[in-house]
Amino acid sequence: MVSGHIRYSIPEEMKKGSLIGNIAQDLGLDLKRLRSGRARIVTGESIQYTELKTDKGILIVNERIDREQLCGDVTPCSFSFEVILENPMELHQITVEITDINDHSPTFKRDRINFEISEIANIGARFTLTSAEDPDVGINGLREYFLTENDNFALKQNSNADGKKYAEMVLQKPLDRETNPHLSLKLIAVDGGTPQRSGTVNIDITVLDANDNAPVFNQSVYKATVMENSPRDTYVITVNASDADFGSNSIVTYYFSDLSSGLSDLFTVDEKSGVILITGSVDYEKDKRYELRIEAKDQGGLTDSSKVIIDVTDVNDNTPTVSVMSFTSPVSEDSPSGTTIGIINVKDLDSGDNGQVNCRIEQNAPFKIKSNLRNYYTLVTDTVLDRESVSEYNITVVATDAGMPPLSTKRTFNLKVSDVNDNAPVFPQSVYNAFITENNSPGVSVLTLRAKDPDENQNARISYILEDTNIGASPVSDYVSVNAESGVIHAVRSFDYEQIKQLQLVVKAQDGGSPPLSSNVTVKIMIQDQNDNPPQVLYPVQTGGSLVAEMVPRSADVGYLVTKVVAVDVDSGQNAWLSYKLQKATDRALFEVGLQNGEIRTIRQVTDKDAVKQRLTVIVEDNGQPSRSATVIVNVAVADSFPEVLSEFTDFPHDKEYNDNLTFYLVLALAVVSFLFITCLVVIISVKIYRWRQSRILYHSNLPVIPYYPPRYSDTLGTGTLPHVYNYEVCRTTDSRKSDCKFGRAGSQNVLIMDPSSTGTMQRIQSEKSILDEPDSPLEVS
Repeated sequence: MVSGHIRYSIPEEMKKGSLIGNIAQDLGLDLKRLRSGRARIVTGESIQYTELKTDKGILIVNERIDREQLCGDVTPCSFSFEVILENPMELHQITVEITDINDHSPTFKRDRINFEISEIANIGARFTLTSAEDPDVGINGLREYFLTENDNFALKQNSNADGKKYAEMVLQKPLDRETNPHLSLKLIAVDGGTPQRSGTVNIDITVLDANDNAPVFNQSVYKATVMENSPRDTYVITVNASDADFGSNSIVTYYFSDLSSGLSDLFTVDEKSGVILITGSVDYEKDKRYELRIEAKDQGGLTDSSKVIIDVTDVNDNTPTVSVMSFTSPVSEDSPSGTTIGIINVKDLDSGDNGQVNCRIEQNAPFKIKSNLRNYYTLVTDTVLDRESVSEYNITVVATDAGMPPLSTKRTFNLKVSDVNDNAPVFPQSVYNAFITENNSPGVSVLTLRAKDPDENQNARISYILEDTNIGASPVSDYVSVNAESGVIHAVRSFDYEQIKQLQLVVKAQDGGSPPLSSNVTVKIMIQDQNDNPPQVLYPVQTGGSLVAEMVPRSADVGYLVTKVVAVDVDSGQNAWLSYKLQKATDRALFEVGLQNGEIRTIRQVTDKDAVKQRLTVIVEDNGQPSRSATVIVNVAVADSFPEVLSEFTDFPHDKEYNDNLTFYLVLALAVVSFLFITCLVVIISVKIYRWRQSRILYHSNLPVIPYYPPRYSDTLGTGTLPHVYNYEVCRTTDSRKSDCKFGRAGSQNVLIMDPSSTGTMQRIQSEKSILDEPDSPLEVS
């Protein structure tokens, strides 16, 4: 903190706006510094006599300054104030001394002074006159008195210890009541100003008869001590004067001779006993000493005067006063320790130990108070503040004096702590788990995220952002979206449990501070399965036109395994639990289906009466809600030989649509093959002609011809070019227009494939008989 002190001197009664001094120049400050530092005047008085013009850096008169009203008779007269600048804090003390001008005339409190003086008054008798009051001081104050010319009295001027002048009228020539019973004089008081001013009071003197002894005080000066704030009628001192006369002329009365200072409101004297009592409020802070002039007068008008000096003892009756010079609120929470938040001024009007003041902070708060200048204290931070812990402080400063008992004053300052962005948003969980059922509607809400930020206002405004990650080959934004304001996660599209079972994404919560702070949270979205897929039958395979038949020998026992229906469900959980039931059968008493495994077994002995051709309808159901199902038809041939089976299954009608489609594709294939054949034929003929022409050219030449045969070349008929190791075997039915072309495979297969419309004799039937003899071999007919 920078401090300075300047003293100016100006006369009183200057006009408002008059220049006092150039503060900027005298303090060595720049005008920009005055404006940026918000320079201002701080004074503890109710009237601000001066004004600071920060744009010019000058100090001017703001209010009429009356030196007599401001300081009374105290000299020199001055008042002080402080000029405070901020950023950085500067405190400069300014003292303005007010010089007196002669703007008051001497005045007397009375219009007339009356004296009753005995004609036998002694030469040299003194008569104290009422003092004149002139509020001006110095040369402009009361200078001297003049008494109008007369034959009996001369004027003698004296001064009190405080320098205050008073006049006494001294008898120079004896009075003669018979010659002049009444005298009228004028007392003129003049000051030393320019122009000179004066005041006048009339003196009326009545000459009394035959009292030649004046009262005499037993002390020329009386001294007493009283405590300030003493109650009314408190005893001060007793004065005593004696008169040597006898009778009524010896009766003495007491009175204060000088009432100009208003002491009659504070003290009174008993005119008979001379006891002085307190009648008003005695305040040490206003006057520390009183000087009274007391008169003793007898019945004949003779007087004597004495002085009473009353010293006032200070008591601790004034509490300290706390004035705020500067206070800054709010203060940023990141302010360093030792940051100044206020300047206060503490005063105590008492004196001595009663005026010694100590300041402290009442409660346990992160602040401390330091004293840099007399009566000035600085309130600073003691630690780094944290708005999230405490956002507002009520700082109570206690000022206590050293009196007995001590008096104290409390002043509470409300300090608000402004926020800085020092806290990142925080999620209550590190990982969130959410569940959503597949086949959801796009846009449905999945989960609401909530992060908390202990900061306030913009620093606590949280935005939710979906981090860029990939799920498979697609960005996560193709699956979900996050509302930036509410934190609600929405599904962007419908989910399929069979394609994706879990989404894992990262959401960032970012506040609106500068710079922004953020934190991340992991969100796992589990897709829950729905029963949206029916069972799929893997075996037996259902074909469009061919029939698959399972053969059961007539010698099969009870529990003979005919075949097994195999099905799967792409759903999961109980939605994929399958059960098998026999829905329809040619003979329900012959077969049963395992509920859990789908095995078809015989439930009784097969007899010769059972039909060769058995048709079973098996329904496969899952365990979902609602359940889904699939149906499969199983053809069973009850026979011991293949011819028996063939004769039964050749009567199955062809599906017309299937045959028509087959015919179309066969015709199309024939056309394509014919086109390729013709094209190849043309190419071959062209090549032959080209080679023939080349051979003719070589033939007519004289060059020898050496034949060349490529490896593995075999000329079967003299014109072929196929290797001899390739063999082809093609089997065709009599109705080849509608039949399929099949290539033979290994004999370990137990399924026989044949065309039911075939009427011709099949070759190699004996080699396939071993296949038909196997009891578990199904039959597929195309």
